[in-house]
Amino acid sequence: MRLDPAVAAARSVVSSLGLVADEAIVLQQSNRITMRLLPCDVLARVSRAGHRAARFEIEMAQRLVAAGSPVAGPDPRVERRAYESAGYVVTLWSHWEPVVREIAPADYAGALGRLHAGMRTLDVPVPHFTDRVERARRLVADRDRTPDLAEEDRDLLGSMLRRLPTAVEGRGRPEQILHGEPHPGNVLPTASGPLFIDLETCCRGPVEFDLAHAPEEVGEHYRGADPDLLRDCRMLMLAMITAWRWDRDDRLPDGRRLAAEWISRLRR
Repeated sequence: MRLDPAVAAARSVVSSLGLVADEAIVLQQSNRITMRLLPCDVLARVSRAGHRAARFEIEMAQRLVAAGSPVAGPDPRVERRAYESAGYVVTLWSHWEPVVREIAPADYAGALGRLHAGMRTLDVPVPHFTDRVERARRLVADRDRTPDLAEEDRDLLGSMLRRLPTAVEGRGRPEQILHGEPHPGNVLPTASGPLFIDLETCCRGPVEFDLAHAPEEVGEHYRGADPDLLRDCRMLMLAMITAWRWDRDDRLPDGRRLAAEWISRLRR
């Protein structure tokens, strides 16, 4: 996504709402762009037009804030919806100043448990986790979209993405709405405690699927987690994110180096 037009779209939306956005500090740039606009101090997330997940994300955030869940919610000064401008979709969020410290595993697990509790109160249609796995499997099978993936690595990823979902479902654990990717990059360490962001990946599955994205120590503090299922989910998660990195259109910085490192971990 081109940076300058995305910034211009976000500033245009914010200005039309009566807020002042003289400066834009880009915080993340990949398939969508996240920026902090000043002096109004609003966090803008910008996607290409037609990105339905932006609308879903802001609706989920509103529901979870109302349920008292630990999420960073939409900016309360404006109407909480997705705005369109110049071919982009813009959502506006409260900016939280992070504290400079790591989140203790027990605090991380406690926050994730509260998020899951809030999600259990929602009646919202979301994809099953196996739908996401299947997209990763199809990506691995598509040589046009993953031209640089070595054949032996393609075979390994394809085998794991076929086998592990069956193993996970076969354990018969209860399923519920999940965050989908509650890794440390999607958790803000704030003075009010850990807050989760980026809810567009919500799906349904066992809580261990979410725990697999968190540091290993977090699973030890999450009450009732099945360690054997969590092990399978960690392997499945690693196979999935490795597949994403081989997509010819992937824009994650240093993605190919990470992909090679993760393939080695899977082989071990």
